[in-house]
Amino acid sequence: MPQLRLALNQIDSTVGDLDANRASVLRRTRQAVADGAHLVAFPEMTLTGYPVEDLALRPSFVEASRAAVRELAAELAAEGLGEVPVVVGHLDRAEEERPRYGRPAGAPRNAASVLHRGEIRLTFAKHHLPNYGVFDEFRYFVPGDTLPVIRVHGVDVALAICEDLWQDGGRVPAAREAGAGLLLSVNASPYERDKDDTRLELVRRRAREAGCTTAYLAMTGGQDELVFDGDSIVVDAEGEVLARAPQFAEHCVLLDLELPAAAPEPPSGVVADGLRIDHRTLSAEPLPRYEVEHTGGLAPPLSDLDEIYTALVTGLRAYVTKNGFRSVLIGLSGGIDSALVAAIAVDALGPEQVYGVSMPSRYSSGHSRDDAADLAERTGLRLRTTGIEPMFAAYMEALGLTGLAEENLQSRLRGTLLMALSNQEGHIVLAPGNKSELACGYSTLYGDSVGAYGPIKDVYKTTVFALARRRNEAALERGETPPIPENSIAKPPSAELRPDQVDTDSLPDYEVLDRILELYVDRDRGAEEIAAQGFDPELVTRVLRLTDTAEYKRRQYPPGTKISAKGFGKDRRLPLTNRWRESAG
Repeated sequence: MPQLRLALNQIDSTVGDLDANRASVLRRTRQAVADGAHLVAFPEMTLTGYPVEDLALRPSFVEASRAAVRELAAELAAEGLGEVPVVVGHLDRAEEERPRYGRPAGAPRNAASVLHRGEIRLTFAKHHLPNYGVFDEFRYFVPGDTLPVIRVHGVDVALAICEDLWQDGGRVPAAREAGAGLLLSVNASPYERDKDDTRLELVRRRAREAGCTTAYLAMTGGQDELVFDGDSIVVDAEGEVLARAPQFAEHCVLLDLELPAAAPEPPSGVVADGLRIDHRTLSAEPLPRYEVEHTGGLAPPLSDLDEIYTALVTGLRAYVTKNGFRSVLIGLSGGIDSALVAAIAVDALGPEQVYGVSMPSRYSSGHSRDDAADLAERTGLRLRTTGIEPMFAAYMEALGLTGLAEENLQSRLRGTLLMALSNQEGHIVLAPGNKSELACGYSTLYGDSVGAYGPIKDVYKTTVFALARRRNEAALERGETPPIPENSIAKPPSAELRPDQVDTDSLPDYEVLDRILELYVDRDRGAEEIAAQGFDPELVTRVLRLTDTAEYKRRQYPPGTKISAKGFGKDRRLPLTNRWRESAG
């Protein structure tokens, strides 16, 4: 059987940085060719970064992407790398009108090209366009209508882009009809909890449907609220895993494959879903046997909690570094949320780039101040203490506030202090709110909601505790000091805005609350359906009402790393003015 050495480059691209992204492709292709690769591939939209959102609607950006592809092809040839085909994702545009999709000529396309001998030998667009969750691709792109196939050293390789594997039909059965020996899919599929298991089963199933070895090449890194976890996978025609890349790391899977020989005559015609085969022969002769075999490796998947924690670290690091910030500032209360955010920030950026401020008021307990100081000592972050009592007293004397207004004033004074330090010293402020609080509106606008990024915005409170415990366990396993004080984990959660306050004064127990919220927010279950699972109907109605009436607060919260199937933001879009209320009876 013919052989092929495949180089799958699982890399991190930055949206809009075409020069740096192109340089990364060139550098990694150089290494892959030095390692003897015969086909080199990069993820979906590598040259532009992903997702480009409304940048896709700017003709200037589309043309810059097209120019970058041409420049890359020329650079590869100039460096003597042109004999090895390179598959790279980018932004393109349609040359012809597509009136059935309501788009004029020149509409953008989520595309990839095969570069060979200084030329763009083949360009194709994603066939299935996702239009759910965070995806709006039908808003931006024209779908592709071909099955692209390249012949490399006597093997026919069918090509696909991301959603082409996630949806039934299209290029997967078309690859079988075309007799492909390998199906290569380039992807930029965002991370969400437990998706690695879903992805593996998907690739196995598609390989059996395509009847050939299938390679799923994924992106890694972060972009705004999205994180990409890599986890590229290669399976054989029966679904057996041949190679698997590590999660949340740039990596090249270098893998030698024995694949079926292509038919003497190149495939042609129309196959599944009306796709027209677009075939290019790049090299027809098979290769001799390898002297040294590359197996690609099998990276073990991370545990559930380690996976989530690494995603949060990756998301924060990407947001800070890609936007040119140098340091972060966190209000440290001694509580579990700010402690976990601080640990994430230290792991993402290093302790020298993390600044904390303890801002006690008359209601702050001594252990809260001590826990903040203990956290700083354990992690090495830089801590200062600035009490808000003089400011609080001045406001109270001037306004005579009581009740909730008095409580929220303390939070807003802390927010003002953090933003003042941010302006003065150049740090960005991290908001420590979790998903349970945001769902129920248990946060103060312009107070604890201030900040440029919310690292645990999509993390329920019960998972916050689990992550804190797991981070400390991991430190002990490595012989390190656990970063989060045990008292921050063990004590009852409290905003400490009035004497002896605890969260359960205002909210149900988090174990119950989070289960209700997960059903309502993440799964869109109705009140009666939730109550039928054993929850008190009055409690369900109350929690759902809190969630519905807090929508205006969530709209004003900063972006934060998405780890669930449905985070607050692009995943879940509800009207601010909305009189519909769920009731469990």
